[in-house]
Amino acid sequence: MRTPIRTLLVFGVLAALGTARGEPAAPSGNLAPPATQPLLPVSKTPEPTTQPRPYTYVLVHGAWAGGWEWKKVGNLLLQDGHTVYRPTLTGQGERVHLATKDVDLNTHIQDIVNVILFEDLHDVVLMGHSYGGMVITGVADRVPDRIKCLVYVDAFLPEDGDSANSLSGRKLPSVDGFIPPPKGTRVEGKDPPPYLAPMCEKIFETQEVLKNPAARKIPAAYILCVPKGRTPEKAAFYKSYLRAQQRGYFTETIESDHIVSQTHPMQLAPLLERAPEDATVKP
Repeated sequence: MRTPIRTLLVFGVLAALGTARGEPAAPSGNLAPPATQPLLPVSKTPEPTTQPRPYTYVLVHGAWAGGWEWKKVGNLLLQDGHTVYRPTLTGQGERVHLATKDVDLNTHIQDIVNVILFEDLHDVVLMGHSYGGMVITGVADRVPDRIKCLVYVDAFLPEDGDSANSLSGRKLPSVDGFIPPPKGTRVEGKDPPPYLAPMCEKIFETQEVLKNPAARKIPAAYILCVPKGRTPEKAAFYKSYLRAQQRGYFTETIESDHIVSQTHPMQLAPLLERAPEDATVKP
């Protein structure tokens, strides 16, 4: 049987590939910060007592990316016997040819709902990274009975009526209705696939519609990425991290840039494996 991921970490196996890119940063807020968890060093992860039982993961990528961005983490989970889906949202990644000015947050929510329904998935560990937090929150509202737990990885944690723009506190510049990827990243015409694709500006403008009380009973975990040398309070998604604590979600930090799936997959995968047992919610 394959040696579990976390055992490999003891031997210092480290995959640190890719470069960090920025996504809309969470604004500073007036929420009083509760006591924060200590940072998890990138070179050290708690030893498992037992091998996690197999789970079904649906990994939802962030803005401008695609399912390809979670291939490294997905493969690590697969090697430990889990079932993994890495869907790509409409207009992104290998589905870039479907991009139109009408694609919005609701389109992306339906993308993931359809994966769950058409694959007939149950007890799903539904993870969202960055903008993907908007998506998985909407999915949980639509099909709460299919979700075992939610996992937010350096992600937006919206309330009803929130949008990516309102949570970030800014509106990114657009060109002909599309918001281009951040400068310095892989883009079409300059780099071969996989590359980042422009996002329809409606995606960031769409307000979350959350009406199902059952969704608020789903246990969740929140993993905040804290770049080396910074405190959690200076992390881009600290506001969402505080909101997660106020909801009674399990929270922890990892020392990493924002694109943790590319730069620290070996450190992140064990946290995702542990999340189904760690996830909590206020009664």
